[in-house]
Amino acid sequence: MLTTILAAAAPKENPYGLIPALREGGLISQTVFGILVLMLFFSLYILFTKLFEQQKILNQAKRVRAGFWNANSLREGAAKLEKNSAYRQLVDDGLAAQEQHSKLTDPVEAHDWLQGSLARSEDLINSQLKSGLSFLATVGSTAPFIGLFGTVIGIIRALVKIGAAGQASIDAVAGPVGEALIMTAVGLAVAVPAVLAFNWLQARNKKISESLNAFSNDLLGYLASDGRVRPAAAKAAPAKAAPAATTSTAPRA
Repeated sequence: MLTTILAAAAPKENPYGLIPALREGGLISQTVFGILVLMLFFSLYILFTKLFEQQKILNQAKRVRAGFWNANSLREGAAKLEKNSAYRQLVDDGLAAQEQHSKLTDPVEAHDWLQGSLARSEDLINSQLKSGLSFLATVGSTAPFIGLFGTVIGIIRALVKIGAAGQASIDAVAGPVGEALIMTAVGLAVAVPAVLAFNWLQARNKKISESLNAFSNDLLGYLASDGRVRPAAAKAAPAKAAPAATTSTAPRA
């Protein structure tokens, strides 16, 4: 009696869930599901890794705007930046290009040489930022079709079983076909986050690229003028300190 009550109270397994669909689909459906899970895992890994990398560069940009151009020299300003950072790399490459220009045997305009060196450094940073995004684009475009392939195989197997059993009722058809359609849903669930992550990371990369390009132009002007040309933000800081000094000395006069 007690066994009958417990058996009746125990939750019954859903016959049309994901696990039954994988069990009915066989090795092909299980392989497709495994591929989609791997795609989702690597997509999330790339998303969080790139977000961390991008946020690090955005924080570096804030520190550059806060105090880099107020330094007495580029080397002093570079010392305030983190090693192996994007902005530190631009400064180091610019200083190295300035030193290398004096060693050239073929006459080349200093402006062109510095501009080319900074452009190469900037392109290298942008290339590193874009790494992994092609995988997200590939997942976004292929995951629905991989899921659809699993669905097609599942439907074929379901129809073969139905034909072999000789049952053509709606109950016999709807269940197996519905299970097969789960693979298409899984493919869409993998593709949509990948596409959203790709577009979001692309937009953030564009913002970072614009910031790096502006800093590279300011750095080029500084190097080409031997420090006489600086951004407007750097010139504004000393101008604010001058009135304070004048006010403090006025009573003494």
